[in-house]
Amino acid sequence: MKICMLTWEFPPRIVGGIARHCFGLGKALVADGYDVHVVTLDFPGAPMYEEIEGLKVHRVKIEFDHPHLITWTFLSNHFLEKKVAMLNSDVHFDIIHIHDWLTGTAGINSKYYLNKPLVSTVHSTEIGRTQGLHSPDSYLIDSLEWWIIYEAKKVIICSNSMKTKLEDHFHVPPEKNLVIPNAIDISKYKRTINRNAVKKRYNLHSDDKLVLYIGRLVPQKGVEYLIQATPQLLQNNNNLHIFIIGDGWSRTSLETLANSTVHGNKIRFLGFIPDSEVVNLFLVADVLVIPSIYEPFGIVALEGMAAGVPVVAANVGGLAEIIDHDQTGVLVYVENPDSIAWGVNKVISNPEYSRRLIQNAKKKVQKEYSWSAVAKKTIKIYKEIYEG
Repeated sequence: MKICMLTWEFPPRIVGGIARHCFGLGKALVADGYDVHVVTLDFPGAPMYEEIEGLKVHRVKIEFDHPHLITWTFLSNHFLEKKVAMLNSDVHFDIIHIHDWLTGTAGINSKYYLNKPLVSTVHSTEIGRTQGLHSPDSYLIDSLEWWIIYEAKKVIICSNSMKTKLEDHFHVPPEKNLVIPNAIDISKYKRTINRNAVKKRYNLHSDDKLVLYIGRLVPQKGVEYLIQATPQLLQNNNNLHIFIIGDGWSRTSLETLANSTVHGNKIRFLGFIPDSEVVNLFLVADVLVIPSIYEPFGIVALEGMAAGVPVVAANVGGLAEIIDHDQTGVLVYVENPDSIAWGVNKVISNPEYSRRLIQNAKKKVQKEYSWSAVAKKTIKIYKEIYEG
């Protein structure tokens, strides 16, 4: 079976979890004998075509740009669907698989042009990301999300909470929505590093405590509540530092918030850093904090669990399904700096408790969140719609 996977982000373009999801799923499908072609956007320094462990990656040049997101999306989709049509003359695709609304029109047009079934993975929704529909752009994105769900033969979502929200908001028949969780490549966290050397690169002492946040800097991620928890965290741990990894349009306001506190020097914004260095910081961190107010899944939680860093996460969405409170991590109240501080202090102050969380979390990730397992569930869907 020949699969065309459409995604606007793919390594080295990593903005959120979609890039890692498509990379992991694509490689696992290839390992199971499928011919997978990823059609994605170009990126500076990346080849226009490459094969990665058998996964065929086609990058498409967008001939002209536009500062307005939706206008840019329609323009980029035009070039993506042209590429799909050109590839199909040689490949003859059996399934088209799109990821989120940003490749929606390319996927829908390809479905009709090629007369092939469409599968859609919905990673998040506009109404969830923005906590409501507050502008014409939001209403349009919401409509595009409805459209790709309507046109798809099957819809894949990553958590039960997301399934419920899609069915309630878009009135999707339950049998059309199928839950397949995200996964991670556990092997990349199985390496030995010099902890002191990594800390020294960031001017940390060997006994300093490191709290990590990794993700986009946008309102739904709730980073401001971690920043607001800093004074309480430092009451008990004066040698504690917070590293915020990632970027987004909220970065300036978050930096202003951090600098407005007397503890701003304890909070560092590192922006985007290479994946290999992110892994190094995972392996030396004392706590990973995920303070989201909206999180359909939370793949970064799996990464922390696999790396052996205790996870403190908001009790919301997919995070509440991944983490078993007091067993594989600590769940805290949403939008609550006091609760975040309580969770972090609980982990840091009790090494034995922290070790137990780490051991349990690693076992759960290995058992439930491998790409091989996710690929097999996805293949079942492909076969059902292709043969049915």
